[in-house]
Amino acid sequence: MRVLVSCANGSGTSLMMKKSVEKALKELGFTITNIHHCAISEGKSTAGQYDVVFCPMNFLNMFEDAKKKGITVVGVKNVMSAKEIIERVQETELAAKFK
Repeated sequence: MRVLVSCANGSGTSLMMKKSVEKALKELGFTITNIHHCAISEGKSTAGQYDVVFCPMNFLNMFEDAKKKGITVVGVKNVMSAKEIIERVQETELAAKFK
């Protein structure tokens, strides 16, 4: 599964969120083939190259085009919480697509 993690500036927060996403997805049994973290501006333009996008809740609307293309977009309140990421992933169709 190709994973994109996108936050405001693409440096500190997205790196921490990337680590939480990796931990959560591995715990759920997903195989990550590629994971990238970046700023929202880059994320919007490259989201089509990924299977799933993770971002803070307040940026969900920035990925409407990706959703229309069938890409799963997961919003997270606490970017440091692998537990919340697990819960959010379980609310999606990712398990049916990639397990």
